[in-house]
Formats: sequence, C-alpha cells, structure tokens
Amino acid sequence: MAQDRLWATWRMPYITKVEAVKGCIFCDKPKEDKDRENLILHRGESCFTIMNLYPYNNGHIMIIPYRHVSDITLLSSAETGEMMDLLKFFVSVIKKVMNPEAFNSGINMGRPAGAGIADHLHMHLVPRWTGDTNFMPVLGDTRVISEHISDTYDKLLEAVKNEVKR
Repeated sequence: MAQDRLWATWRMPYITKVEAVKGCIFCDKPKEDKDRENLILHRGESCFTIMNLYPYNNGHIMIIPYRHVSDITLLSSAETGEMMDLLKFFVSVIKKVMNPEAFNSGINMGRPAGAGIADHLHMHLVPRWTGDTNFMPVLGDTRVISEHISDTYDKLLEAVKNEVKR
C-alpha cells in the first residue's frame, strides 16, 4: 500500500533559517526600523510585542523584554510588570479583533521546556477557538492557519493604534 504524502513546503524557510540565524532575533529585530516586516505590533518601555512568524494559531503573539535574559527571575519589576500589562492589553485587543473563545498564555523557559529561542525569554499569547485543533498537527506535523499573517497583523495593528489613542 502506497503511503500518502502531505507537502508542507512552506516550512522549509523556517527549517533552514533556524540553523542560519546568527545572534538573537529578539535583540536584533527591535533595533531595525522595519516594524511591519518584522511583525512588531507594539514597542513599550522595557518590552515589545511581536507576532509569531510560525504561529500555533491565528493571532499568536509574543511579549518580549528588550533585555537579553533567559530566566524570569532575572527580570526587573518594571519588566515583569510591563509584560503582564501587555498581556492584559493584547488579550483585550485580540478579543475585539478576532473574537476568540479562549487563550493559551505561557513562558517556555529553557530548551527542554519547549523554548525555541531559549536564550531570550518571551511570553506567548495564543487565541483559541472550539475546533481549532484537528488531525493535521498530529498526523501531518502541519498547522492550518486560516488567515495570512500580514492580514492579521494589519487588523491587530489598527486595533492597537485605536486603543493607544484612548
């Protein structure tokens, strides 16, 4: 019996990029003046918010301190406070824009805990909907993202701008 194949060629840039990246993308991206290209949604005093280029779900963002630290115990009170304030802010923004039924949020500290970039602490916020998981990740190691990331970025950025004006 022939085995079926599911081609996920869109993953190749990620696979090859992971090995090729020099330095720290979480340190480098905010230094560039390319917020749209880098998917940066918000710049705070000690932290910034960026969309995950390889999301678990539509609207998957990360809140990241500018300072290069790998452990939450190394954050200052200001950094910790701003991360939580941004988490609350983006839960509100994503609720308004995307109407999710729930959220996952968390920090994977260290590679064995699942951190893809273990040297620079970051917090994930993932909107969730009933039925948003299916057989694809289990059988095909492929996630189905229903909206292009640049479209989601535009919607979220507009909402961020509107909320900041208030």
